[in-house]
Amino acid sequence: MRQSIIKMLIHDEPDVVLVRQRAKQLAERFGFDLIEATHFATAASEIARNAFQYAKGGRAEFLYDTGVPSLLVKISDQGLGIKQLETILEGRYQSETGMGVGLIGAKRLSDVFEVDSSASGTTVVVGKQLPAGKTVSPDGLLTIVKSLAMQPIATSALIEARLRNFELLQTLDALQTRQLEIERLNRELEETNRGVLALYSELDDKARSLKQASELKSRFLSQMSHELRTPLNSIIMLTRLMQSGNDEPLPPETQKQAAFIQRAADGLLEMVNDLLDLAKIESGRVEVKPCEVSVATLWAALRGMFRPLIGDLPVELSFSPVDELPVLFTDDVKLSQVLRNLISNALKFTFNGQVRVVAELLDAERIQFSVADTGIGIAKEQQFSLFTEYVQLSEARGYRQKGTGLGLALCRRLVELLGGRIWCESELDQGSTFTFVIPVRYETASHTRSEFLLQESRGVS
Repeated sequence: MRQSIIKMLIHDEPDVVLVRQRAKQLAERFGFDLIEATHFATAASEIARNAFQYAKGGRAEFLYDTGVPSLLVKISDQGLGIKQLETILEGRYQSETGMGVGLIGAKRLSDVFEVDSSASGTTVVVGKQLPAGKTVSPDGLLTIVKSLAMQPIATSALIEARLRNFELLQTLDALQTRQLEIERLNRELEETNRGVLALYSELDDKARSLKQASELKSRFLSQMSHELRTPLNSIIMLTRLMQSGNDEPLPPETQKQAAFIQRAADGLLEMVNDLLDLAKIESGRVEVKPCEVSVATLWAALRGMFRPLIGDLPVELSFSPVDELPVLFTDDVKLSQVLRNLISNALKFTFNGQVRVVAELLDAERIQFSVADTGIGIAKEQQFSLFTEYVQLSEARGYRQKGTGLGLALCRRLVELLGGRIWCESELDQGSTFTFVIPVRYETASHTRSEFLLQESRGVS
């Protein structure tokens, strides 16, 4: 809404001077600095001069816009209108008399600029937005109007010229101060830029060092894992041979110790295999070897693998029906490894209840696997680091399990290699569900991956 402050008639040159003076006084009272106040006053006087020069007079009304807080002046006349208005505003109008220059100048100096021109007259509104965060209340507006009534004005051309010269000097001084401030800021920016360049150089050095360290770590893990595998396989084979009792049955206590050695060696071999797989992935030496995979066959292999591990535990391991699922074309070894790790983790932290493995077709191109348990669950604040290397979240709740903390990190890497993504949903003491989605056919992995990212941005799992 626009509220009227003061109205003025424009009959002669002194009235134009008066419009400028009132504009300057109002701008100062509305909190504008010297330069902004001068801009507003100049724009107002240019439009007032146009009304006097081309329409033999008009009316000026100062307004306060409460919508976007602004100080405005509306100047209207009853002249013949501006015939070349569009050309003038585009800056393409050429005139020997300087016609249009005032209009263009006022537009450049203003935040608000409106023109309505016809054969019956022209109305121009120019204005400046108030400084950020500043508004004027109705009482404040009334105070401004009263103060204007008490402030004398000079309509003498000589006094006006002196005032303009004084304003010009003030403006030049303000511009010089701003120029000095800009130069100071430029010097500070140059120093900051030099510091940023030095920092970038240091970061590049650090990045190269980290890359070299990562490559050395991966090479070390790969070589050491191979070196550890051979003696571990030998230990496992010898303990199995001892337990078979082909030559001579072992005493019960020795049989018990051999079984302990075999379990420890199996666990250690599993850790070594995880380290080796992760090192291969990090070094880019892992290839996806897709083949036809039957989910029913995969379920049968997983049942046979985990049946001995469950034994007499009060935990039920179940698998969803797969009759309507298509044959997949993916890396069966990597898919099986992900499921084995997820099921193994679920069994570790489910002391009573069930672990359910589900496969379901999302559409013609994507299949979703999930492993849900009724175990101890995972706190929300800890779920962000679930798939990070060497993290074992169970320690925080006193459930210490053996392992390197590589299982879930390896699952994430393998799922990404297959063109999919993996996530977790869990609540404390309510259980956890680990879900991953991969393409039905591996050759569509890159296309499917981009679809996953698009769906995530839309909130679709």
